[in-house]
Amino acid sequence: MSHLDPRLTPARPDLAAAHLKGQVEAARFVEPVDYQSVIAAAPIRRAPAPDGAMDDQVLAGEVFAVLEARDGWGWGFSRAGGYVGWVDLAGFSTTVRQPDRRITALRTYAFSKPDIKSAPRHLLSLNALVSTGAREGRFIEAEGLGWVVEPHTGAPDDHAGDFVAVAESFLAAPYLWGGKESLGLDCSGLVQMALRAAGIDVPRDADQQEAALKAAWQDVTGDEARERGDIVFWPGHVGIMVDSEHLLHANAGFMDVTLELFSEAEARIREKENPVRTIVRPL
Repeated sequence: MSHLDPRLTPARPDLAAAHLKGQVEAARFVEPVDYQSVIAAAPIRRAPAPDGAMDDQVLAGEVFAVLEARDGWGWGFSRAGGYVGWVDLAGFSTTVRQPDRRITALRTYAFSKPDIKSAPRHLLSLNALVSTGAREGRFIEAEGLGWVVEPHTGAPDDHAGDFVAVAESFLAAPYLWGGKESLGLDCSGLVQMALRAAGIDVPRDADQQEAALKAAWQDVTGDEARERGDIVFWPGHVGIMVDSEHLLHANAGFMDVTLELFSEAEARIREKENPVRTIVRPL
C-alpha cells in the first residue's frame, strides 16, 4: 500500500473498498453505498466528530461512497475527488438523484418556495450540482434542496471560458483549511473550483495538482516571464497569476483570497517556507 496515496485510498487494516482487493491488505472488503449531499457543503473530517479536522468538502449534489456507517457518521470517499474521511450522515440522503444542472454563480440561495421572499434553505456555491424538478417562472426546483433561480445554473458541461476570471470572483473570500465553497476555501480549493468551472478536473491538494498539471500542461518553471493563467506551486501552496505581475491565492497569512504582487508574495513565502517549485501554463 506504500505506493498508494492514503488521502485517496479508502483502506484501513480492518476495512477497505472492494475495488482495492489485491492492492491492499485488509480484514474485509466491501462495496460502498452511495449517499448524496443535501446540504450546501458537508465537511470530510479525519475523525467522526464535529470538531474533527476538515480536509475537504462534499458540495450539494455530490456523492460520498460510504464503506462503514456508525453513530451517525460514514467513513468512505468522495466520488467527486476521491478524498477519504468521515462525514456526518445527517447532511446526506440515500436517494441519489442524477444531477442535470450545475451552479454557475459564485453563490445562490435555494429557497423554500419559488419566491424570493420565501425562506432560504441553503446557500449553494459554485459547482454544486442539482437535479431539476418542477419549473415556475424563473425558478427551478432543485430536488431535495429547494428552489433556485435558473440563470444561476447551467448544464453540467456548460463551462466557463476563463478559469482565471472564475478564480478572481472569489477575491476576499475567507480562508478555510479544507474548504472549497465560496464562503471559505483554501489555496488548492480555489484552484480546484476555478478549474472545475472551466471543465478541468484536478485533484484536491496542491501537491496532487502539481503532479497532475505538470504532466498535462507546459512546465515553465525556469522562465522569468509569467502570464495570465500560469499556476505557481510552492511546497504546500499554490496560486494563480492574473497577469505578469499579480498573484491570486487563498492564504492563511491574510486569511482570505488575496491579489498581490507576485514578487512580494514570492519573497514572503520563500522566507517562511520554500522557494517556488513549479510553474505550469495551459497548453
